[in-house]
Amino acid sequence: MKDLFKKIFREEVTDDDIGIDVSESEGVRSLHFASHAIQSSMRLKKPFHLELTYTRAMMMFLLFHARPRKVLLIGLGGASIPKFIHKFLPDMKSITVEIHRKVISVAHQMFHLPPNDKSLKVIHGDGISFMKEHPQSTDVLMIDAFDPDGIPRNFRSLSFFDLCRATLRQNGIFVMNIWASDPHYDLYIDRMRRVFEGLILVIPTGKPGNQIVLGFNNMPHELEVKTLRAKAKTLEKTYGLEFLAFFNELMLHNHQGSNTLQFDQ
Repeated sequence: MKDLFKKIFREEVTDDDIGIDVSESEGVRSLHFASHAIQSSMRLKKPFHLELTYTRAMMMFLLFHARPRKVLLIGLGGASIPKFIHKFLPDMKSITVEIHRKVISVAHQMFHLPPNDKSLKVIHGDGISFMKEHPQSTDVLMIDAFDPDGIPRNFRSLSFFDLCRATLRQNGIFVMNIWASDPHYDLYIDRMRRVFEGLILVIPTGKPGNQIVLGFNNMPHELEVKTLRAKAKTLEKTYGLEFLAFFNELMLHNHQGSNTLQFDQ
């Protein structure tokens, strides 16, 4: 069977890092970690747009926190979300922590990641250590960290999710990308529900694809559907992302009353 992707770049595996492949197909450049699974994609003619559906769904935090000042991202990949925030949300400061130097280098070299400035910062380091050193420091925490085998083992524990909540400011929102096919999926959901005291929502983005989980540090237990739908329409017009479709998925897969979206506690 002919390879669907044309490989254009490779960084070999070393003892302290990961193997990286970059491929192109039909005008889309993609990042892979020592496998055919796509970690990140960029349309060459629109390098600051969000090519993959799950990355667009991760922006659903804007439905619940319209004016966050700071977002912390753990895991860089091809830098899709930091680039989008830098381009289209210039008043928001983003800090991204990436443990692999090669990933940062490839993001600059192959995926148009801009240099650090006052609103965008990429740090080489361990995300867990960074969070421990910066409690109650961010309005939005986004976890999109994968190695060739999936979500790293130390990102699965109850103490990890406790740390995530401790990193949020009072009205902060936690956002995590997980695979529905992950054998530990139910464990992740159970632990997030415990840590956030039931204040979580799940947004499916495909079958059996990525699931985006939102966890809330502080949120009313019921949210008015009419108000949320109006906000989704406004956000869709502003950013050109399918907020209404994601909102409909959110309503289908989470508890709701006749006029409210409810948290499962």
